[in-house]
Amino acid sequence: MTGVPLREPTFLVLTALAAEPQHGYSVLEDVRRISDDRVRLQAGTLYGILDRLRVDGLIEVDREEVVASRLRRYYRLTAPGRDLLSAETDRLHRNAAAADRRLRQLRLATDTAA
Repeated sequence: MTGVPLREPTFLVLTALAAEPQHGYSVLEDVRRISDDRVRLQAGTLYGILDRLRVDGLIEVDREEVVASRLRRYYRLTAPGRDLLSAETDRLHRNAAAADRRLRQLRLATDTAA
């Protein structure tokens, strides 16, 4: 996964888990909050992301508990997961800064031409 930009849902799941270990439903709600209600993951999509992140060693199971006769599994970021989230955050900041510089140049050129 290193070097490949993360898809937004994966980025948001890692971001949610950066706060604290969480179980699936909590991650769904946190992603919704983080994205200002723009991203609403379905359970199947979330668990596919969580499975892939576990296989890649970016998250791990923190603990499991039984609640109302159902298993609740909590996930946490690993050090490689934290490093990847940090690198992706830096990449996004650099890209946004470049876009901002270009837009300011465009506005100046447009204002000068008018």
